[in-house]
Amino acid sequence: MAVLSFTAARCHNKEREHASVLIQSGFSLYASQEEDTGALLGEKLNQHICRYQKFLEEMAFTLKSRIDIFGSLSSLLLVKRDKSWELLVWGGVEFMMLNNFWSLEQTTEILLCLSPAEAAGLKEGINFVRNKSTGKDYILYKKQSHLRACKNMCKHQGGLFIKDIEDLDGRYLKICSSLVLVVEKDKENGLLLLELNPPNPWDSDPRSPEDLAFGEVQVTYLTHACMDLKLGDKRVVFDPWLIGPAFARGWWLLHEPPSDWLERLCQVDLIYISHMHSDHLSYPTLKKLAERRSNIPIYVGNTERPVFWNLNRSGVQLTNIHVVPFGIWQQVDRNLRFMILMDGVHPEMDTCIIVEYKGHKILNTVDCTRPNGGRLPMKVDLMMSDFAGGASGFPMTFSGGKFTGNTLYQRDSNLNPVIPEEWKAQFIKTERKKLLNYKARLVKDLQPRIYCPFAGYFVESHPSDKYGWTFSVMYIKETNIKNDPDELNNLIKKNSDVVTWTPRPGATLDLGRMLKDPTDSKGIIEPPEGTKIYKDSWDFGPYLKILNAAVGDEIFLHASWIKEYFTWAGFKDYNLVVRMIETDEDFNPFPGGYDYLVDFLDLSFPKERPSREHPYEEIRSRVDVIRHVVKNGLLWDDLYIGFQTRLQRDPDIYHHLFWNHFQIKLPLTPPNWKSFLTCYEQSKAEISQVKHPIDLGDTLIICAITLSSI
Repeated sequence: MAVLSFTAARCHNKEREHASVLIQSGFSLYASQEEDTGALLGEKLNQHICRYQKFLEEMAFTLKSRIDIFGSLSSLLLVKRDKSWELLVWGGVEFMMLNNFWSLEQTTEILLCLSPAEAAGLKEGINFVRNKSTGKDYILYKKQSHLRACKNMCKHQGGLFIKDIEDLDGRYLKICSSLVLVVEKDKENGLLLLELNPPNPWDSDPRSPEDLAFGEVQVTYLTHACMDLKLGDKRVVFDPWLIGPAFARGWWLLHEPPSDWLERLCQVDLIYISHMHSDHLSYPTLKKLAERRSNIPIYVGNTERPVFWNLNRSGVQLTNIHVVPFGIWQQVDRNLRFMILMDGVHPEMDTCIIVEYKGHKILNTVDCTRPNGGRLPMKVDLMMSDFAGGASGFPMTFSGGKFTGNTLYQRDSNLNPVIPEEWKAQFIKTERKKLLNYKARLVKDLQPRIYCPFAGYFVESHPSDKYGWTFSVMYIKETNIKNDPDELNNLIKKNSDVVTWTPRPGATLDLGRMLKDPTDSKGIIEPPEGTKIYKDSWDFGPYLKILNAAVGDEIFLHASWIKEYFTWAGFKDYNLVVRMIETDEDFNPFPGGYDYLVDFLDLSFPKERPSREHPYEEIRSRVDVIRHVVKNGLLWDDLYIGFQTRLQRDPDIYHHLFWNHFQIKLPLTPPNWKSFLTCYEQSKAEISQVKHPIDLGDTLIICAITLSSI
């Protein structure tokens, strides 16, 4: 049993004073007393994370309950027994246990994995499944494409599942809500059963809604996923992307943000950034902000890959970033708090947020595929989520096979031949419809008072993506059709009474008015007449200059950069051969550019494809973007989501492990190119001392064109 102890002087009634708690390890927590409760440390401790070296293992705790202590001096004891923590309080000879005094970060545990074959073999109705490694049993209920799961808590018959005469058809399953597990589908169409602990963390310390005055809570849309929330006398902003591109140069803002956006940002009390994608974490935007107010509080979730993993190399000086645990209320003041939750599909990078003011909840699921594993609070006052789709290079950037291949193998449901362009268009249309139906069903299930579709307002405005590419008569901008927010809102209205709001830049929703009367004409204030809504020009120059600077970098004079880079990347022992081709704007080979093979089975760089059976991908990348990514150790989202590649694959299989590694799991620090160049110069000097020196210049030029040696 491990123990941390600390003492604190008692705060007296009717004294609005601050108290601090000193822990023996040298760490401290901060508290303030907001009302005359006689509480030891005031109404709530501000939720600062306490870390006690490896002992606490990032486990955060916060005080959740008021404590009445009799006596002028009391002591607190934090005790660890096995995996649980208990907080003990005593004064003199008196001793008591405090329940619900602390809160641990929400965690996710994988209880069961089903292979694609096992998942496909589930029958309609009730299924009984055992985890062979743990011996634990689970019940899965299947109804068409929907699945529900729970633990098998029954101990009769040795825990075996036996049908009763009353449910022979297997259509009924009653589950206590607290026992329901999260069912997720993996990239290979297998299934994962997950348990969240706690499952509904927002239910801790519940608060009843108070009446809101008109104008007390206002939500103003700025652009894309950026909202400005006025909550009493506090201001909160979500995901500020207000200038510049996202994903290298693939995405640009569709909407013109209000002209005073920078002044707005400088005045806020805190900023929430949901994840590391550049349409949410916009370094060009934050650079402008940091020049005016570098110490602005910014809050992010404690994701496996830190949201600000690249801050030190970004050139942006931000000094007040807070990484907070999942599923714990973060207290801003007596009326305002927020809680960050993880995504069920991408917990390593994606988050969403619940903001609560005077008991009124605002839920922002942002880009989460399955926010909190699909468990979300119902009947929130305002819900906002993405809706548009189009955030992928598939299938627009693919060619070969069914994408440009033989129409004998591409037929619709009536067996009529379908040309590749039609196949792509039909696929995108189908995916759009699926997303619309999912969002509409989610809104219907959660029953928010008001729903707002956002976080999908981008456009492929760079001329190279606007006017096309040589592999197809189709164009990225014309092909990558997004969902219409009004289409989603109309679908929601058909199935529920939820009020919907399609925002325009500068428009403001008054939550108090809308909750009282959704038909109130002053509930939504539109921007002044004549306000520019859509952008018609983008300042490409400064951002393209940054990308182009990498093309002539010294490291690319030496063909051995390829081995250096992929060794640094750390992906291997996977049967996949990739051909990488540097290209011009039209995806034709770049003059003097690199064209090489990487065999990831043994991380070798052969001149020809190996004779063994192997999957194969060809990736053509615009030279300025791929070299910028390589030089700076950036993730390949800039290439794939940014539409800066054209791909072929044989067979037509998505290699999840490969793409997941290069999009999420690359090292947090870039390759050490300085050391690389130093080693090269040393090798060059050694070679120059041999009796018959090699003309390195000619050799390097040959390498750059044909890659005769790496």
